[in-house]
Amino acid sequence: MERRIGVIGIVVEERENVQRLNNILSEYSEIIVGRMGVPYRERNLFVISLIIDGSTDEVGAMTGKLGALKGIRVKTALVTK
Repeated sequence: MERRIGVIGIVVEERENVQRLNNILSEYSEIIVGRMGVPYRERNLFVISLIIDGSTDEVGAMTGKLGALKGIRVKTALVTK
């Protein structure tokens, strides 16, 4: 399977699902190269950016699970290696 490098942006609008979000990220930790999380207190949001290296199936499975969580928005940009 072809592996792709990319960036995933996650905006957390509701904290109630943060534990579930972290569980999903742990489940897919093998494709996460780096992670940065920043609280945006003025807007009551948390922004997480991930650098990933995985197959489109792995990335799609992870982002699908994340996007299904209430109060979590996910955007992905992938490039071919």
